[in-house]
Amino acid sequence: MDQQPQERGMLSRVAESIYWMGRYIERAENIARLIDVNLYLNLDLPSDKTARQWGPLVRVTGDETLFTKQYGDPTEQQVIHFLTFDPGYPNSIANCLQAARENARSIREIISSEMWEQINSTFLFFKDSKGGLESMDSPYSFFRRVRMSCHLFSGLIESTMSHGEAWHFAKLGQFLERADKTSRILDMKYYIILPSIDDIDSPYDNIQWSALLKSASALEMYRKRWNRIDSRQVADFLILNREFPRAIHYCLVHAERSLHAISGSQVWGFSNSAEKLLGQLRSELDYAHIDDIIRTGLHEFLDGLQSRLNQVGSGIDETYFSHLVPPADG
Repeated sequence: MDQQPQERGMLSRVAESIYWMGRYIERAENIARLIDVNLYLNLDLPSDKTARQWGPLVRVTGDETLFTKQYGDPTEQQVIHFLTFDPGYPNSIANCLQAARENARSIREIISSEMWEQINSTFLFFKDSKGGLESMDSPYSFFRRVRMSCHLFSGLIESTMSHGEAWHFAKLGQFLERADKTSRILDMKYYIILPSIDDIDSPYDNIQWSALLKSASALEMYRKRWNRIDSRQVADFLILNREFPRAIHYCLVHAERSLHAISGSQVWGFSNSAEKLLGQLRSELDYAHIDDIIRTGLHEFLDGLQSRLNQVGSGIDETYFSHLVPPADG
C-alpha cells in the first residue's frame, strides 16, 4: 500500500502539537522580554520620557488595532495587562502558556514527565496570579519568574528528550519564534525614536540600546566583544552574530538544520517550500553586512524579515500539518 501524503515521519497531529508547544513557550518568554525592555527603561529614564515608551511596545507586536479598540491610549498598566493577562488577546502570556500546556497534554506520551510537570506548574503559577495584582506589585520579579520558568522548560527539552524527529519539531518552533521576537525587540528602537529624534546619540539613546540588549539577555555577551554601546554594533550583534543563541542569524541556521533533519534532505538543497524559503533567508544573512542593512533601513529590513518568517511558518504548516487525515465515514 502506498504511503499517504500526510504520513511524513510522525503523525501530523503529533508533530504540529510539538512544534506549537515550542513556539508558544518561546513566545511567552519573549513577550516577557518585550515588557522587560520598558521596565528597564523606566528605571533609567526621567519620568517625562517614560510615558511614551508603552505605545511602541504594542505597535511592535503588530496588534495595535486590537489594543486601541479595547483600551484606547496606551498606559503602562493597560499595556502590561493586555500583553500578559488579557483573555481576548491570543498572544498574551496567559493564552500562550495555556496553549503550550494543551499541546503538551495532547502529546504526553512523546514528551518527558519532567517537561509536563514544568509546563503544568508554570501554567498553574500564572493562573494563580491572574488578575495582575501580583505582577503589578513586583513586575520585575514576576516577569523574571516567567522567563526563568520558560528557560527551564527549554532546558528540559534539551536534556530529557531524545534528539530525534520530535525534538527537531520542538526546536524548529522555538528558533523561528525566537528569530521573530528578537527582530521585534530590536525594532522597538525604531518606534521609540519616532517622536524623539533629538534623543539620537544622547545619553538616553545609550540607555535605550542597553535596555534592548538586557531584554535579549545579550548585554554581557555584547560587552565581551565591544566595550561601548554603539547602535551599529548592537544591531550587528543581534542580527548577524553566528554564536549568540538569540541572534537572528544563529536562530535561522539552527532552525534550518532541524528542518533538514525532519525531511532528511541534503543541507545544500530543499525538498519543500519551507526549506526553500528558510534556506534563501538564511543564505542572505550569511553574506549580509550591517552597513548595507542600515543603509537600506533597519526598520524596513526587520519588517521584511518578519514577513518572510511568516512565510516560512506557512510553508511548514502546508508541508507537515495541513495533511491531517479526515475522520473515516461511518
